[in-house]
Amino acid sequence: MQLITLPSVLLALLPLATASVVHRSLPRPAAIAERQPLVTPSPSAWWPTKTYKKRGITSDISGGIHSILGSIGSNIPSYVASGIPQWWEDLPTGSAVMSSLSLNDSQIQALPTQVLNIPGYGNWTDQGWNLRFHGNVFKQPIISESRLDDLANVFLVGTSIQALPPSQASQARNLTAELFVIQQGNQNVTFNLAPAPTAGASGEQGGGGAVTPTGGSQQILFPTPTTDEGDFDSFVQIQEDGLAAGNSTNEIQRLNVYTEGDINGNATAYLVPPTGLTVISDIDDILRVTKIYEPTQGLLNTFARPFTPWLNMPDIYANWSRSIPNVHFHYLTTTPEQVTRNYMDFIYKTYPGGSFDDRPLNFSDVSATLSIRKFLLDKIFLTYPQRKFILVADTSNSDVMKDYPAMADEYPNQVQCIFLRNTTNTDPGDQFPYDTSGFKNLSSNQYMFFTIPDDLTHLDIVNGQCLNSTIKQNLTYGYQGLPLGTNLGNGKKSAGSHLASPSTWAFAATLGAAMWYLGLGL
Repeated sequence: MQLITLPSVLLALLPLATASVVHRSLPRPAAIAERQPLVTPSPSAWWPTKTYKKRGITSDISGGIHSILGSIGSNIPSYVASGIPQWWEDLPTGSAVMSSLSLNDSQIQALPTQVLNIPGYGNWTDQGWNLRFHGNVFKQPIISESRLDDLANVFLVGTSIQALPPSQASQARNLTAELFVIQQGNQNVTFNLAPAPTAGASGEQGGGGAVTPTGGSQQILFPTPTTDEGDFDSFVQIQEDGLAAGNSTNEIQRLNVYTEGDINGNATAYLVPPTGLTVISDIDDILRVTKIYEPTQGLLNTFARPFTPWLNMPDIYANWSRSIPNVHFHYLTTTPEQVTRNYMDFIYKTYPGGSFDDRPLNFSDVSATLSIRKFLLDKIFLTYPQRKFILVADTSNSDVMKDYPAMADEYPNQVQCIFLRNTTNTDPGDQFPYDTSGFKNLSSNQYMFFTIPDDLTHLDIVNGQCLNSTIKQNLTYGYQGLPLGTNLGNGKKSAGSHLASPSTWAFAATLGAAMWYLGLGL
């Protein structure tokens, strides 16, 4: 653990490949008629780019920031102050886990090998279907309950596992056990593919926009051993053998991917045709209630409390699944892969089924280490150069605020819409400003900041209607949500946008001087 320093908090506040093969056949589901799109006036009480309430300069500077520091405490890992769940920075792996649990090689050797198999996506090429397999091979030590309690208490800020209700204490122990695993390098992994039932038949609550193929059963030996950190990640050419060719269908085909030797290493893969719409969605604070910007609440909501959907957001995604033809859902979270199973379980019980990306332990590319979200976004955009994407997240992640508009700039014909929930608007616990300057050169009809899920209802996303015209955006293309409701920056004039006034800049100068005086440095 490391002490949180004032500069670390301020830094968070500001720039916050082939294989062999047999067949099977199942009927395809009936098509569902599309709904007629209709813009619904927003019932939101606030402009979506304003903060929850205007903050006074005295309370916000001399009180608010210091109160944030006071609530964080002195022994919380520095990743909490960054505003995003960067737990990987402090998690032990491999030999460090063995050492912390006092385990020797013979004890580890006796443990069964397990595989985290992450739902993948496949694309069509001149050689046929290529399917991405990715995940991690590990062993999970047997840890006593008392030792698990000690380890869990490191993450439970402001409380302890002993003070939690039994169900929450049990969840905290289970998640802690998932974190303290020993990754296995130089391992060969084999997968068996088979047609997967449609989303409803497989128990997924939110649909998924995919069909059961008439074939595709085969065995795949992953071409390379796992990395030193136990990771595997590569596209592998698979045999068609009854699968519809990607250049002759618009439908997404679902395959079950079974890991040989581990009954828990199963996942669903999605063969996605070259054209169509893909929704790339963050999870924390957009699909579930996390409050990552409030350290105590964020950790409790992740380690102890049941994952809870954010308002009626499942209805929005279920409607997209029904109304957008052959839509592909992809869930991208920067959460470390050790806890991915928790996120996958929540998504498949609550939202449309889809492929996943998370933060792996191994990187061969320095740029991926420095900017994992951008690295993963580039990978899927380059995999489907003819598809269009809907990007969904919230304003509490500084990498989202930078990377989403960057994707629209770098792939101008692929980003259909960007939807961002403004957590500072409806949640007083989020006091981190967010930077909208990356949106300055984008069309104002290409993105929308919103406050509640109903703001997204009945938009004609397929035809590029991304803005609910009843919602004023009020962007000034700079930092939003500063004290006294101040928004900095200037930019082009557009509907619902206002340039920063001279008085705003005067206030900004006063604010900067005041923060300099208090030793906070803006």
